[in-house]
Amino acid sequence: MQYELTLPADYDMDVIRERVALGGHLLDDRAGLGLKAYVIRERGVGGSPVNQYAPFYLWNDTGAMAHFLLGGGGFQNIVRDFGRPPVRHWVGVAWQAGPARAEVPRAASRLVAPAPVDADTDGTGLGLATWAERETVVLRELAGRDDVHTAALAVDPHHWQAVWFVLWRDSVPADAEIAETATATATERYEVLHLSAPGP
Repeated sequence: MQYELTLPADYDMDVIRERVALGGHLLDDRAGLGLKAYVIRERGVGGSPVNQYAPFYLWNDTGAMAHFLLGGGGFQNIVRDFGRPPVRHWVGVAWQAGPARAEVPRAASRLVAPAPVDADTDGTGLGLATWAERETVVLRELAGRDDVHTAALAVDPHHWQAVWFVLWRDSVPADAEIAETATATATERYEVLHLSAPGP
């Protein structure tokens, strides 16, 4: 799950940094949450065209996600302070912990791309399953890099888009193969301000 708050070009991103410093720990032990990466993009830094606060969540329990969004479980603070943003959510396909899992990640990358429309080449209807298997292999290989904390792949079955989200120990390397046909140069890059990781 992810929502994006795109902020004015002259917005002081230290306001978001302070917000996360004060309240980021509140989800450190949230039941049903695998992890929440408090991530930002800052205009002019690392090629970002915008100021943006865009936290990314991996939920282990959709009921806990629903409570967070609709039951007063925390999202009301975003609504109160910024209005109600659209919330993107995907069906989890695979996730993998990397060798840097014990360290605090400082960077994240996100790649969103269409799932292949021509995946079903043999007439079985299982082309997407084959594609997901191949991408899961690539994801596991990526997660084996020394600088990877966590890598995840998910799919939006309404728009048939896939998202690859990776947490990195220090920075997003340009040479990392994120997906079968894309490298890290094709991704959006984020600074990680805090990581809540109560789940496995």
